[in-house]
Amino acid sequence: MAEQMTPSGWRRFWERGGWWRSLLAVGVYFVLYQLGSLLFLPLLTSTRDPALQVLVGTGLPIALGAVILLAFGWSLGWLRELFGPQPIAGRRWMWIAVAVVILFNVLRFATIDYGKAGVGIVVAWLVAGLFIGIAEELLTRGFVVKLMRKHGYTEIVVALVSAALFAAMHAGNLLNGQSVFVTLLQLVYTFAFGLCMYLTLRVTGNLIWPILLHAMTDPSIFLQTLFPAGGTLTGIAGLGNIAVIVVGVVLLFFIRGRVGEAAHGQEGEPQLETR
Repeated sequence: MAEQMTPSGWRRFWERGGWWRSLLAVGVYFVLYQLGSLLFLPLLTSTRDPALQVLVGTGLPIALGAVILLAFGWSLGWLRELFGPQPIAGRRWMWIAVAVVILFNVLRFATIDYGKAGVGIVVAWLVAGLFIGIAEELLTRGFVVKLMRKHGYTEIVVALVSAALFAAMHAGNLLNGQSVFVTLLQLVYTFAFGLCMYLTLRVTGNLIWPILLHAMTDPSIFLQTLFPAGGTLTGIAGLGNIAVIVVGVVLLFFIRGRVGEAAHGQEGEPQLETR
């Protein structure tokens, strides 16, 4: 009898949604991710191969995080909903966010010195990027968005909280010795990028697209930063972060609508955006 009540109480708790449950989910994930990273530290320190260092230091910990999140979604019976069609329609102007992110991803990939980087490093970052896209989007544009909508918040609040929690996770880079100034700049960028990923979720109607777009963004940034090719195009590609910040913040003010899900997990009819 007790075994039957436990999962029911677990699910009822999360079905109520709300901002503080969103914060709790992100906080617990962050702690588990940091602890999981320690598991791979011996393997990381034992290898000098740059490609393996990327896979072990970045790819494996975030892959473990993705597994944890998928298990969490499975325990709640939410996976089909999370990867199903969005309950609120997107608008055409939201494609601006998608287009800007894709444009600068392409520019960065086009201005990488692949000869200097080597096949191993490129493949390692692409694999790590896929794990990053799955874990971070499933958490922030999946669970956080769903939890916020379940409590009946307007979509602009959903977008803000999702982007803010996504950005806050990157403050953990301070633990890796990153300077405060660089971290603050990263928080501004990741907040705006989070808004662009929310808009991607809305306009494409499915979580898989922000996952894939995010999966291409991180490798393009890291590879182009570490192995930039020469030429004017490289300088233009370097403006990508500024473009994302401007687009994300400006488009935020056009977000309207509310998903018709009442609080305490009672789902109603979807309400489409009217503007």
